[in-house]
Amino acid sequence: MNAEKIKTEEKSLNFLEEIVENDLANGKYKSVITRFPPEPNGYLHLGHATSICLNFGLAQKYGGKTNLRFDDTNPVKEDVEYVDSIKEDLKWLGFEWANELYASDYFQTLYEYAVKLIEKGLAYVDDSAPEEIAAQKGTPTEPGKGNEYRDRSAEENLDLFARMRAGEFKDGEKVLRAKIDLASPNMHMRDPLMYRIKHAAHHRTGDAWCIYPMYDFAHGQSDSIEHITHSVCTLEFIPHRELYDWFIEKLEIFPSHQYEFARLNMTYTVMSKRKLLELVNNNIVEGWNDPRMPTIAGFRRRGYTPESIRVFCDKIGVQKRENLIDLSLLEFCLREDLNKNATRRMAVLDPVKLVITNYPDGQVEQLQGENNPEAEDGAGSRTIPFSKELWIEREDFMENPPKKFFRLGVGLSVRLKYAYIVKCTGYKKDESGNVTEVHAEYLPETRSGGENSGMSVKGTIHWISVRDALTAEVRLYDRLFKVENPSEEEGDFKEYINPDSLQVLPNVFIEPALAEAQTGERYQFLRKGYFCVNESSTKDKLVFNRTVGLKDTWAKEVKKPQ
Repeated sequence: MNAEKIKTEEKSLNFLEEIVENDLANGKYKSVITRFPPEPNGYLHLGHATSICLNFGLAQKYGGKTNLRFDDTNPVKEDVEYVDSIKEDLKWLGFEWANELYASDYFQTLYEYAVKLIEKGLAYVDDSAPEEIAAQKGTPTEPGKGNEYRDRSAEENLDLFARMRAGEFKDGEKVLRAKIDLASPNMHMRDPLMYRIKHAAHHRTGDAWCIYPMYDFAHGQSDSIEHITHSVCTLEFIPHRELYDWFIEKLEIFPSHQYEFARLNMTYTVMSKRKLLELVNNNIVEGWNDPRMPTIAGFRRRGYTPESIRVFCDKIGVQKRENLIDLSLLEFCLREDLNKNATRRMAVLDPVKLVITNYPDGQVEQLQGENNPEAEDGAGSRTIPFSKELWIEREDFMENPPKKFFRLGVGLSVRLKYAYIVKCTGYKKDESGNVTEVHAEYLPETRSGGENSGMSVKGTIHWISVRDALTAEVRLYDRLFKVENPSEEEGDFKEYINPDSLQVLPNVFIEPALAEAQTGERYQFLRKGYFCVNESSTKDKLVFNRTVGLKDTWAKEVKKPQ
């Protein structure tokens, strides 16, 4: 490898990769061990995907390994459904974990760590109510004040903690706190809670425990137990790092070190689990995997590809400062992938009939259409039946077309994709003034692929033979919110839901080649966008989701004068 190439590669390293390379070069670690530590209290969203790609990517790049560790320290909010969904999401994204672990695996060890701190005079049982503890901690500008429980002897604290463990006390009656510094400028160091009493069954340990470690006590020690070399967290954990380091130092255990990067914030959505749960509980969406949700399960159901999400995560890189990423970038990554891989088909979403008046009655031609002109292997072709009566999009005809309208209007000509050039000769309307039929004549010598197929017309439209059309339901999904940053708007974020985020078209006409379309398969409907087969689709009732349009129409909307 030449020096210039090495220099270029060095420039492209993100700050975490630089840290890892330095640690390996100076012998601090022999190998890299990272972890992805989700709480099983909801489905993973796109922000988690960036963390997944980062943690697994670091380990893969440097020949290390990544653990999947569920931080399951709160039995009230956790569920096996969430555990299963998280594992499914990871596999779908293309990652395999070295070990499947749980913070609950370490409950006994964490309990023993707490006992050790009590013995050292560094933890105590506090009988105060939550409100009293909050008040005693002081404010960012005023130091906290100790209470009578802070001076309990190690023996008394050991006895009380053992009785907490045995279930003698009610929820909230007592807590275990670390004894650190009530005057610390870091509020997290002002005698933080380590254990609370919760008489609640845990999804893995059942009723074996009635005291549970707080996240801040379990997190750093779990990393240490697993010998995590590079513990990657988001920026909000910066003030927690001092506490994690304090626990590790006092317990004299493996010094796992935390590094922080900026979490993902994205336009036209929310990334708060609390807010996403609100959308689910209020039936604003169908569930965690609603195709409008920013969850990985929602993206999968909508038709996104794991490749597009991984490319997106790579493009946004690893940031040290919070910023707002435009959803259009994710959609761009998706279009790039689907353009190469999605099979082409025709579908008419808002149909009006086109009658080719000079085409022989009863005649049917079998035309050839490319499956994907962008595919490296060509992807072959399929047969498309053509006949006298066709369905075309209503928007492809205008009674009084403007100058630059290059579709159908009386006297205007277009090419029917894969077929012939036709010239509009007239139309019919019903009593309400709606166009019911468009009439045209075709030029027989202009069949696609023929000698005169190169005749010049400025427009090409898609179509479906009426005689052979299949019917499908199409769900047009769009952005869930109508404003760029709903979390920053006044009032309730739910007030900014996009009322057009889902439109259902029950009678869309599709070509016969889609008859055998299978759940999850992705298609480009010519001129209309990228679609995938919904999981509710059956042979008798085909259902398609719009994954993304062919172009970013929202960019135009944003630029419109208000």
